[in-house]
Amino acid sequence: MNVRRRPISAVALAAVTALGLSTLTACSSDSAAAGTTDTFDVVASFYPMAFLAERIGGEHVHVTSLTEPGQEPHDLEISAHQMGQLEKSDAALYLKGLQPAVDKAVGLAEVSTKIDAAELTTLETHGTEAGGHEDEHGDEHAHEDEHGHDHDHEGGTDPHIWLDPVKYAEVAEGVGKAFQKADPDHAADYRKNTATLVKDLKALDEKFRTGLANRRTDVFLTTHAAFGYLAERYGLTEEAISGLDPESEPSGARVKELQEIAKADGVTTVFYETLVSDRTAKTLAADVGLKTDVLDPVEGITDHSRGEDYLQVMEANLTALRTALGAR
Repeated sequence: MNVRRRPISAVALAAVTALGLSTLTACSSDSAAAGTTDTFDVVASFYPMAFLAERIGGEHVHVTSLTEPGQEPHDLEISAHQMGQLEKSDAALYLKGLQPAVDKAVGLAEVSTKIDAAELTTLETHGTEAGGHEDEHGDEHAHEDEHGHDHDHEGGTDPHIWLDPVKYAEVAEGVGKAFQKADPDHAADYRKNTATLVKDLKALDEKFRTGLANRRTDVFLTTHAAFGYLAERYGLTEEAISGLDPESEPSGARVKELQEIAKADGVTTVFYETLVSDRTAKTLAADVGLKTDVLDPVEGITDHSRGEDYLQVMEANLTALRTALGAR
């Protein structure tokens, strides 16, 4: 994907060497609580993974997120302290391809259970560059199995699976099974919690289906191509100012194309997100006489988020989309 790939720091690599021998015994222990707490210690790469771990693990897990609230996850660098947390954890839950530094750190860490969310659902290609219409597949997902699991994330493969409640539910089921295997003493609770979360995600999916069923336009404009899975699930067309990299700059030709699209498709709103600059979105909106609003990719919860957790922020996204698309 189009993110800056930064190598893991020399300090973090040194921490791995120093910590490796001292933590190997703890990580290979039969005990579920092999880390620094009396619970099953899970290190999550960023908020959508932490949310799953907390909801599925409940009282039995201690969750640490490598990405702080308000931090743009694509640019995360791993510190020596975080490397130590990984080494001491019972499980690492991450999404390979979104955060290159995390991928490298997890690969180096001696963690007994490594859960890659990208292996728990199918991945597709959206928003390869800042240009062109997305394919309008709607709800026709029968083709997904033909693609298999492509985990290289090169050529525009999209990692933003959590923004599709159906795919996120698939990931949740896989995480639940991994927790059950890693910590069998609490398997029944993990199974129950997973079922409850999947039920909540199915209800969210139904809210999107019914909420967007009657709309004036299918097209929405947003700053970066994070919403390809959501658009495909509900028959929408995402037009992104930038590609998969939220900080890439659009070409003049792309800006002109978006202006033409906005006029042709009756677009009313240019969406921006809370963790990156809104300058380009507001400039485009001013040039075409459009409104701006937030469409949150839910990469982290902050004081500026329209909700206290994933489900609440996604419902706020639905409200914003309904208004922008003229849904009745």
